[in-house]
Amino acid sequence: MSRFPIERIEVRILDIPTIRPHKLSFGSISRQSPVIVQLWLSNGACGFGEAATIGGPSWNEESPEGIQHAINAYLAPALRGQDGACFESALTHMDLACKGNAFAKSAVEMALIDAVSRSLNLPAWQLLGGKRHQSLPLAWTLASGDVSRDLEEAQLRLAQKRHRIFKIKIGARSPAEDVAHVSQIARGLAGQATLTVDINQAWDGNTARRYLPQLIDAGVTLIEQPVAKWNVEALKILTATLGDRASIMADETVCTPQDAMLLARAQACHVFSLKVAKHGGLLRTRQVAAVADAADIGWYGGTMLETSIGSAAAAHLFSTLGTQHHGCELFGPQLLVDDIVTERMTIRDFELQLPDGPGFGVEVDIGQLNRFDRARTSLTPVHIDLGQRATIF
Repeated sequence: MSRFPIERIEVRILDIPTIRPHKLSFGSISRQSPVIVQLWLSNGACGFGEAATIGGPSWNEESPEGIQHAINAYLAPALRGQDGACFESALTHMDLACKGNAFAKSAVEMALIDAVSRSLNLPAWQLLGGKRHQSLPLAWTLASGDVSRDLEEAQLRLAQKRHRIFKIKIGARSPAEDVAHVSQIARGLAGQATLTVDINQAWDGNTARRYLPQLIDAGVTLIEQPVAKWNVEALKILTATLGDRASIMADETVCTPQDAMLLARAQACHVFSLKVAKHGGLLRTRQVAAVADAADIGWYGGTMLETSIGSAAAAHLFSTLGTQHHGCELFGPQLLVDDIVTERMTIRDFELQLPDGPGFGVEVDIGQLNRFDRARTSLTPVHIDLGQRATIF
């Protein structure tokens, strides 16, 4: 007999402006459109899940509209009446209902785990393997494209003791211009912070071999996805060539456990960027992390710029993983002009304090959901300068 039957699932798309343009190699975004899933069990318990994409379908094949349709048309009907406590069985039902659609499945699984955790009055990390970390170093991405503004942002966050790991988004300009940009920021933060660059697949292998040493000389210690996701051979060569000077991190290249096995066999990276949505959920993220652990590969807690719902869910999962990590970048809520929970996760002494339950440890504000719901309201542009942001955070 089913202990926690799934009663119904509702989905909505939000449109939330960002505090400033967020520039990546493939474009710039000024708003996020997360898909929020609300799932009810027959006992009345309600859980929330989220799938956020960066720039709509710019990052991968799934769009907010496609995620919403996949859940409404296929995933929700497949799960209705199923036992919500049988997480792996729920994944099997979703896989049978439709292929792929990792982001959509992740959002539904997230809501299911939240609802069951709340039914048991437990924090979700207790259902995900048990907590090993109370907090994680929290990175901030510098992606305005302007050196002065990036340095101003970085200095503010250093003064607030929020971040001292900074990722710089590059790849939209020429490699020489990118190196000059990073070098200026590195000089401005010398001795104060750790620097990472994310090239978002923008370079080919030859370009990466030429310019990565210059970025390392400037002070960069972690390099994320410098080449196209299919170019495992280039990742392998770069990993071997750079040695211990800096670490190569795979992101778009590692989505499934099978991808993780391929990279591990090829010794094609030093670090996996873990993102719950791209792996297809919290349980499958653990599978990718298990490959990393077995292969002596480090992990980094990535983000798709989620609200506090998705960020807290990821934090619960990351809290259960091994010690060979490079921190996390669950700063998505800070990049949005407002959030959809009553209270955000705490950041203290440069670390994200991982929330306890019940569920994912955050309480959703239904009024805020309605405020940003695409179906209920139109998006009003919001402009906030750096001084105002200091008070918002």
